[in-house]
Amino acid sequence: MSKPRFSVTAGSTPNYQTMSGMNAFSFGDPEPCLDNRLTEYIGVYSDGNGIYEPPISLRGLIKLLRVNAQHGPILFFKRNMILKWLEPNELISRRTCSKFALDYLYSANAYLQKITNPFGKIIKLRHLPAISMRYTNESGVYAQVKSNGDILRFKKGEVIHIKEYDPGQGIYGVPQYYGGIQSALLSEDATLFRRKYYKNGAHMGYVFAISDTNMSPEDETELKQAILESKGAGNFRSLFINNRGAQGNIEKSLKILPIGDIATKDEFERIRKITLNDMLSMHRAQEALSGQSSGDSPGFGDLEKITKSYYNNEVVPLQQEIMGINDELPRQQHISFRQAPYSDLLDPEETTQENSI
Repeated sequence: MSKPRFSVTAGSTPNYQTMSGMNAFSFGDPEPCLDNRLTEYIGVYSDGNGIYEPPISLRGLIKLLRVNAQHGPILFFKRNMILKWLEPNELISRRTCSKFALDYLYSANAYLQKITNPFGKIIKLRHLPAISMRYTNESGVYAQVKSNGDILRFKKGEVIHIKEYDPGQGIYGVPQYYGGIQSALLSEDATLFRRKYYKNGAHMGYVFAISDTNMSPEDETELKQAILESKGAGNFRSLFINNRGAQGNIEKSLKILPIGDIATKDEFERIRKITLNDMLSMHRAQEALSGQSSGDSPGFGDLEKITKSYYNNEVVPLQQEIMGINDELPRQQHISFRQAPYSDLLDPEETTQENSI
């Protein structure tokens, strides 16, 4: 039995009356997250040049920094908090450490090149962008993939690599926020939908229906013009109907039917609130400090206590990860961070003496 078919001319409306029978369709089954092949990998593999490719797209992670109003700014805020307590060091400048820290936060991988003098002493640490760095099949040897496709291989032990541990493979790090990427993309999709909803100008705001046989053509024209000018160009469009042949109750002759209420149709505000909470959760960010507000509480609470808690539980551990650089440096050249007066690492007696002074 063949399915019914009908032809449609470009630019015309299909004639659905020519179709007979009843058609039914169904949506596909929900896809479980654990079976999503986009994020499934077992280890990493080297290509023909002996270079291991990262398990996830680093360029995609960079694009995610601009996906919504929360993800990128929160990572930059963490970067600023790390640098706030950086001690001056002859090997690494503040700018270099800033780039290094941001690479670690967005990609869970950060690289530095050791610059040495003719006697083999390290005199400077140079930042290497994480997006272009790769590990090779030679032990301890890293390579940089240039924009033109050329490959620059470094000497063994010349590159310092700090990474987040990933149980799936031991070559590259995977960011801790990776599980929240879908929420970030949902926020972007909701924002783009809302922009198109306002911008396309093809939807309707409401139907203004009347059944007044006594309305003059002049009054009807003025009413139409008022409806057209009630919204700016490109926003909600409304429809005016005057059914002069209808007879009924005069009190019910005027009806306004909203059919383009964005607040109840796309649930934009609810989606944005859910995704914002996901952003704060996946980054373990304090809304009072990172400039984000979920709207769940009227205020931000005690900022002094929040700052102290965030510093001790989030900033200090990140600084300790950054100080993994010291494993590759002589003791006298180690980088360090100042400790805040409210640090849990300070001796309580020393803190009491400083406060008394």
